[in-house]
Amino acid sequence: MKRLLQALDRDAERWVMLVFYTFCCIVIVQEVIRRFVLNYSSAWGEEAARYAFIYLGWIGAAYAVRERAHIRFDILLQRMGARGKALVFIVAELATIVFACIALYWSLHTIRQLLQFEGTTPVLRINKAWFEAAVPIAFALIVFRSAQAMLRDWRDLRAGREPYAGKAMFDE
Repeated sequence: MKRLLQALDRDAERWVMLVFYTFCCIVIVQEVIRRFVLNYSSAWGEEAARYAFIYLGWIGAAYAVRERAHIRFDILLQRMGARGKALVFIVAELATIVFACIALYWSLHTIRQLLQFEGTTPVLRINKAWFEAAVPIAFALIVFRSAQAMLRDWRDLRAGREPYAGKAMFDE
């Protein structure tokens, strides 16, 4: 069970992103073939791919928080010692958690409204709450991943180790 949880912790977002990306590609290729070869296109394909892409983007944002892969200006961090870097990362993760909690609260408010007023998508006729749920799911994941990172940074700070900084844009 512990190995399963570790594997989920390590790769869950990546697998979910792979599923949504594959779905987007299959639907888009299928729609192109239908449109240009069969001279017919479906109404559902574009909408389904769009909503899958939304999930892909939001889950990708949570994954980027986990990997510290978001854009940042780290010229000052390069000049700091391990202790200073860890403190900056802890404060940044705390700010991320505060922002994500606010966004989570308001995105849940949107979901409640969609459920209450039964807003449906134009073509699929499915309640939009299912697709808008990508936002609170992602912000809940961001809170979780930021809390993990803050705990990791706290341990690094206490041990005097260099904190995990993620990969730079052009690292291999």
